[in-house]
Amino acid sequence: MQGLCYKNTKPCRFKQENIKLIYYIDSMPLEVVKLSRSTRSKICKEEFYTSPNKGFCASQNMHYYGYKIHAVCSLDGVFKSFDISKASVHDIHYLKDIKNQFNDCVVLGDKGYLSADYQLDLFESKRIKLEVPMRKNQHGYQKQAYIFRKKRKRIETLFSQLCDQFMIRRNYAKTFQGFKTRILSKLTSLTIIQFINKFVFDRNINKLKISII
Repeated sequence: MQGLCYKNTKPCRFKQENIKLIYYIDSMPLEVVKLSRSTRSKICKEEFYTSPNKGFCASQNMHYYGYKIHAVCSLDGVFKSFDISKASVHDIHYLKDIKNQFNDCVVLGDKGYLSADYQLDLFESKRIKLEVPMRKNQHGYQKQAYIFRKKRKRIETLFSQLCDQFMIRRNYAKTFQGFKTRILSKLTSLTIIQFINKFVFDRNINKLKISII
């Protein structure tokens, strides 16, 4: 079986067995309190290294106070890896975790992960092909293939489900331990429903609103 791959944004042919896995990578803001209350808030401030701080979300064009969740999911929408960082931490730093957890795969990301140095390092060290769109002001700009832009929406939909159905952005925790426990419980709940959909009812794993009883 053959398909299309893209090297330097130009299509070429590859054998399916050469690329074993494809993943999506993205991040999502997790607001702790409103920005106006950030200076007097004591939530999650037990330790400096776990304290929330101010950050900017480019996709929503907003400044916020809290944390950021970084995640990698499969083609089917199953989380394979995730981490929580301060809001000010740039998305690109999560690629260091990717390097230690994955190999021989393609990772699709947005412009926040654009870095020639990281792309080269990932490919040379673990044969991870990081596919990200170019910025319009870049030299030699070429539009990313439509198939990549379309497929990457899978993780965006997954984040939307976490927000709308699991209310992951609703925070009542007062400590960082409580905060990360709540985040983990919501991710676990989503994954369990996916498991039940797949292996019990044999239906689309991402139909999370369907009754499971």
